[in-house]
Amino acid sequence: MSYQSGIPQDPNQLAQTIGSNILKISQQTSEIQRIVNLLGTPQDTSELRQQLKQKQQHVGQLAKETDRCMKEFGSLPVTTELRQRKIQKERLVNDFSNALAIFQKTQRQAAQKEREFVDRVRANSRLSVGYTDEEARGYTSPFESSGQSQAQTQEDAITEDDLQLILERESSIRQLESDIMDINEIFKDLGMLVHDQGEMIGKYSLSFSFSLHIFLWT
Repeated sequence: MSYQSGIPQDPNQLAQTIGSNILKISQQTSEIQRIVNLLGTPQDTSELRQQLKQKQQHVGQLAKETDRCMKEFGSLPVTTELRQRKIQKERLVNDFSNALAIFQKTQRQAAQKEREFVDRVRANSRLSVGYTDEEARGYTSPFESSGQSQAQTQEDAITEDDLQLILERESSIRQLESDIMDINEIFKDLGMLVHDQGEMIGKYSLSFSFSLHIFLWT
């Protein structure tokens, strides 16, 4: 069996790899959906979010690998089994597209939950109240009591924590948006594969008809 870019070029092996990846994507997406449903609940922990991030990255890598396999499958040499391969590829494209659509939906839901979280933190944060410059820097008036100074310090500490949460979640949102755009690019690739396959079928049919016509008249 020959390989190109680490992808097997045998049609059956390629189809098997693609089908296996699609199944893994669907299974991992179900797990991702379960975790996304827990975001914003008492079960929302840093460990849960780390698990979510790892699963999202894994599915993203699987999607890109499967996209490469699909391209390789579509670029295999034309043979007499082209029509059969076309039917097989249409099924794989359909299954892959459905799995990607569900994964992308969970990514959008995760991004929306992150935005809602950021909005809640901003609304509850002391940053949204509008400190003066002195207050924002933790300035304490000499006329304040020690109790007032301690309370101010505690408020500033909470504000810093809120700011850190906002930065972390906004970074997560940007990553999710990037992942969603990557999936959109794969959808475009799949659309081109279907279009190119149709043109290949037409050219092969025309070539076969012409050859048959020459054979009958010679």
